[in-house]
Amino acid sequence: MKKHKKLAGLQKRKAISGYLFISPFIIGFLVFMLVPFFRSCYMSFCEVEIMSGKHTFIGLENYIKAFTIDLDFNRLLVEEVQKMFYNSVSVMVFSFFVALILNQKFKGRAFVRAIFFLPVILSSGVLLGIETDNELISSVMDMVEETNTNTDISLVIQNILETAGVGGKAFQKVFEIVDGIYDVAISSGIQIIIFLSGLQTISDSMYEAASIEGCTSWESLWKITFPMISPLLLVNWIYSVVDYCMRNNNEIIKKINDQMVLYIDYGFASSIAWTYFVVVMLIVGVSSFLISKGVYYYD
Repeated sequence: MKKHKKLAGLQKRKAISGYLFISPFIIGFLVFMLVPFFRSCYMSFCEVEIMSGKHTFIGLENYIKAFTIDLDFNRLLVEEVQKMFYNSVSVMVFSFFVALILNQKFKGRAFVRAIFFLPVILSSGVLLGIETDNELISSVMDMVEETNTNTDISLVIQNILETAGVGGKAFQKVFEIVDGIYDVAISSGIQIIIFLSGLQTISDSMYEAASIEGCTSWESLWKITFPMISPLLLVNWIYSVVDYCMRNNNEIIKKINDQMVLYIDYGFASSIAWTYFVVVMLIVGVSSFLISKGVYYYD
C-alpha cells in the first residue's frame, strides 16, 4: 500500500513538473494566440475586405472553392501529405541510427556529437534565412551546379535498375530520399538529441545481463534498446510531422502566403490554412494512436 502511494506521489510530481515545463507555452498561447486562432477560423467562413475591415459571412464557399474550383489545392495537399510521410520516416530512421552511433564510446565522441548538433543551429530561423536568401551563398551554389559533371551516382543506379526491370515507385521514393539527404540531415538535429538522451538512460547492467544470457547485439537492439526508447519514438514522430508541415518550402504554406500577400484574399487563405491544419491534426492523431499501441512504458 505504501509502495503504491509512493508511486502515485512520484507520478503526480512528474506531472506537475511537466505542466510547469510547458506553462510558458500555454500562457503565451492563451495571451497572444487564442484570439487570432478563433479569428482566423471565423475569417475562413467570410469574405474579407481589407480596406474597410468588413467581414461578410458566406458559409462554406471558401472551402467549396478550395476543393472544387481551385485547380492546385487538392493536388498540392495530396503531394505534401505524401512528402511529409516519406520525409518523417526517413528522418526517424536517420536520427535513430545516428544516435546509436553517437552513443558508442570512441575517441573524439564529443566533437562528433557537436557536428551532428549543427543541424539544430543551422535550422534556426536566422541562419536558415541566411542560407536561403544570401546572394553569395546562392551564387556559390549556382557555380557548383554549373561546374559539376552530369554524372549522378544515384541517377546511374536508378537507370540501371529501371533497365533491368527492377525499378518502381518504391525505388523512386528511396532515390528521392537519397538525393535529399541534406534536407534529412538538417531536419534531424532535435530528433538525434532526443534519441541520444533516451539511449543514455538505459542501464548498462541490462545489456550485461542480456550478454550473459547469450543475447547478440542485434537481439539486444530489438529486445532492450528499441522498447526502452519507444516513448521517444512517438515524441519524435509528432515533432517530425509538425516540423515538416511548418516549413517555408512547403507548397501548401506557399499557397497560403500567396493568397494573403499577392491576392489579398484572407478568407480563402484562412480556409486553406484550416483545412491543412485539420488534415495534419488527423494524421498526428491517428499515427500517434497506432504508434502508442506499441510503446513500452516503464517506471
